[in-house]
Amino acid sequence: MVVGESKRIVSDNQVYFVSPPFRQYSRPSRGVQRLSGYFPRGMGKASDTTSGAISKRRARFLLCSIVLISLFAVQPFTSVHGQPRQEMMRGRGQTCPIVQQGLIILVEFPDVPHTIDKRYAQKRFFKELNEYVQEMSCGKVCIQGDVTDKWYRMPHPVAEYRISSRNLEVDKSRLTKLILDALAEVDKDVNLSKYSFVAIFMGARLKDYGMIGLCGYPGMLGWSTQDILKTKSGQVVRGGVAIFSYQAHLGTLFHDTAHILGGVKEGKRMVPCLYDHDLQAKPGSMRETFVDAIINMGFWDPMSCHYYKWEMPPPGISSWTKMRLGWLDPSKVRVIKAGERGEVLLGPLGDPKAETLATKIPVTESTYYLIENRQAIGFDRNLPGNGVLIMHADDSVAECRHGKSPVKLVNANSSVPHLEGAAFDIGKNTSYVDLRHNVKIDLIDKLGNSYKIQIGPYQ
Repeated sequence: MVVGESKRIVSDNQVYFVSPPFRQYSRPSRGVQRLSGYFPRGMGKASDTTSGAISKRRARFLLCSIVLISLFAVQPFTSVHGQPRQEMMRGRGQTCPIVQQGLIILVEFPDVPHTIDKRYAQKRFFKELNEYVQEMSCGKVCIQGDVTDKWYRMPHPVAEYRISSRNLEVDKSRLTKLILDALAEVDKDVNLSKYSFVAIFMGARLKDYGMIGLCGYPGMLGWSTQDILKTKSGQVVRGGVAIFSYQAHLGTLFHDTAHILGGVKEGKRMVPCLYDHDLQAKPGSMRETFVDAIINMGFWDPMSCHYYKWEMPPPGISSWTKMRLGWLDPSKVRVIKAGERGEVLLGPLGDPKAETLATKIPVTESTYYLIENRQAIGFDRNLPGNGVLIMHADDSVAECRHGKSPVKLVNANSSVPHLEGAAFDIGKNTSYVDLRHNVKIDLIDKLGNSYKIQIGPYQ
């Protein structure tokens, strides 16, 4: 759950829906547009006094423009009716070994008018989300798939599907109704076995539906391995189902899709929400209450915050989330047991070329420390700061409830609210000690964007 509004700008006979990070997609308004509107001023019809050479140049310009427009017009937009596309997307110059195929179901309500074009949904998932996932996975995973050819109108007004903005107060029957009604509409048109996840993309706003994004399964409807979603014809929904308003931030698209990509293991979600559900359910303004709930990882992971600031893309994910998704190469994780001594040159988490991206210190059978280095590289430019993060993880904890969390930041500077000062750095906070488990972590030096870190017993 996050709060925010897409901006709707009307200019030059076009409607722009500007979504974070304010990449612009335009949809021509209805009616005939003048051809001259597509060209710079003065490049329209030649006057009677224009020279023949200039007229020829203008004619050539017009011809080239028409050719370019035609080329763009025939570019394949993915659809459920088999438009051609690459089998494997490219990530960092290499073919992605894992392609997650998503079906994006366009859903509208009889009482909520909208002007969202289906190409906007394709851009959000298969360009923006795909780029984010490729960077976070170091090119291992791509998001690919199809958007339904049409908007499917739900049989009931949006009020009958509307839910609470508080996770613990969501009416599951309404959530189930929306999912089943959407699946019933596409049942005859789509082969669901092709897809590893489904996203319902609504032509409704946050204020219409109540939430801007959520994961239905594995999420609000539970995550038992026995829970299987089926259509009326018996088609099984693989992976899971997420639901989004068209206003959803990129961080929200990732957050709720990541629940599905992480899957379920031994009855637990591998990638749970990292904000506190009990605090998020408290009364108050939606955004303020949510920010007060990010007590575990602050703005350092979109599984906690969705985004740092609405007008910016989301920050990168933490090493803990990367490990849960299987996106962090184990050879780049240095393991030093509690009580042992070791020195590490820790590279930035956002630099896949670094030799060491995280350090793990096992403490008990289920608990350990994770150390990572966050610098302004890639999506980590959108963090509240830079430096070394120290996290305490407990694999015996499944969800962020009752004051517990599967991972929690050690706060280097508690005087700064919302863990924005959690990073350790040279010249600020350079040392952390766990007396109980005899662990001491010292920042010795900073070499470029890397940190020399010494780990050993306190005594």
